[in-house]
Amino acid sequence: MSVEEEVKRLQWQSRRGMWELDLMLVPFVQDCYRLLDAEDRVRYEKILECEDQDLFVWLMQRDLPDEPEHRLILQKIIAYAENGDLSNFKSL
Repeated sequence: MSVEEEVKRLQWQSRRGMWELDLMLVPFVQDCYRLLDAEDRVRYEKILECEDQDLFVWLMQRDLPDEPEHRLILQKIIAYAENGDLSNFKSL
């Protein structure tokens, strides 16, 4: 599957039906997915398997996931939502 096909598929999967999640996930996948390395792409797909309530709590920075792998990609999503790009991304 090409990266463009992956982006289209993930755009649909990123639409969670919860406005706050949609505002963070859809732009991230549209603008950043192509720039991610293979490991971060897998991480992104893994977080889409999580429950919306968990994603909401993590993305609103009310709690951290137990899985370190989830934390890595969530930090990038949050950084993009706050800054509009990943060029100054610093791991938290």
